[in-house]
Amino acid sequence: MRVVGLQVGQPETHHYPTETVVTGGHKTPVSEAWLHTTHFEGDAQADLKHHGGPDKAVCVYSFEHYPYWERVLGTSLTPGAFSENLTVAGITETQVSIGDIFQVGETLVQISQPRQPCHKLMGRHARPDLPDLIHENSFSGFYFRVLTPGRVAVNAQVERVTQHPLGVTVEFANQVMYRQRADAESLRQVLAVEALSEAWRYTLARRLKDKK
Repeated sequence: MRVVGLQVGQPETHHYPTETVVTGGHKTPVSEAWLHTTHFEGDAQADLKHHGGPDKAVCVYSFEHYPYWERVLGTSLTPGAFSENLTVAGITETQVSIGDIFQVGETLVQISQPRQPCHKLMGRHARPDLPDLIHENSFSGFYFRVLTPGRVAVNAQVERVTQHPLGVTVEFANQVMYRQRADAESLRQVLAVEALSEAWRYTLARRLKDKK
């Protein structure tokens, strides 16, 4: 497992076919960057209500999904096409779990939640159905929280140092959020992971409460 792309960016205005947005999602590749507890040096988000913060310090996407999206979108794609900070090889949503801890370069990071595609990603690729496709195939990517800051470089090894004992995969969490809304037992499985982000915990806990 390794880093094949490292991208950072600042909020800018972009004109999409259906709207004009301010977004930090059009990131620039860099060879290395310092990772703080909430962001990479040189990176920022336009919408701090839904992006960024300790639970979503690093957006990660699997390089294995790129051939699929090139076929679906009908274009060539380079790392950062899904507005991720880290494009990684050898990791997919079926293979890693909420709470898993990794060493990436000098840093220690932990998976906190799946990435939720927003309208800006949809607009960037001019595909209104993009969120639905991601919900269907669970090619969502995920977020890291930072346990130990440090420097990360392209081609850095990504080593899992702790596998969370509950084994709630990113794919399973996606299925619970989007396709098993009425399944109380699955909700409890995801909520049992203490490393789950506050945002997902709030949403799933409310859903579980509404079932009682």
